[in-house]
Amino acid sequence: MVTKHGIVIVEDHTLLREGLKSLLSSNPHLEIVGEAENGQDAIRCIVKLKPTLVLMDLSMPKMNGMDALKAIKKLSPETKTIVLTVHKDEEYILAALDAGANGYIVKDSTSSELIIAINSILNGKRFISPSISEKVIDGYLEGRKSGKPSSSWSTLTQREREILKMIAEGYKSKDIAEYLCISVKTAEKHRSNLMKKLNLHSISALTTYAIEKGIVNK
Repeated sequence: MVTKHGIVIVEDHTLLREGLKSLLSSNPHLEIVGEAENGQDAIRCIVKLKPTLVLMDLSMPKMNGMDALKAIKKLSPETKTIVLTVHKDEEYILAALDAGANGYIVKDSTSSELIIAINSILNGKRFISPSISEKVIDGYLEGRKSGKPSSSWSTLTQREREILKMIAEGYKSKDIAEYLCISVKTAEKHRSNLMKKLNLHSISALTTYAIEKGIVNK
């Protein structure tokens, strides 16, 4: 009898989620037991199903992936987690690993690389996409050796980065508040904190910064 590992897919884009389901369902050792499109639903699903592995995006509505990772590790510590995201900055990768992720895959990876990552993690190893792993390790070691102060970017919380992305995409405070299930006052407070931390004083400046960091397209 073939042993199957239960997998939950957490991704807010339906097309990508369906593609992942199709790819992984073809593997006789993997079984899609659940799916979610935001962090809150993901936690409820994982606590109920106790899957072997979770494949999760970072940028999601209601609760971002980083907060969801921490909650999953607390509520279902045996569940392995792989982050599947567009973010290639080492700050994101190190934060995800600190939050408990067992693997980190960028979305431009091949399907075979994703399968290799899943198999590695199911066998008790960690996995970071080869295209970014060397850069992250070098940057991590260099920063520790030089004692360089944290960059402005590294001081931003995951929620602040998420809101920066939405601001750069043209969302107003009311839209951000509704999308993230927070008050308009809280959304405006986050925007104010962003401007202070980055020493930027206009929406256009925040947008330019977001483009430079690669979190939105030009």
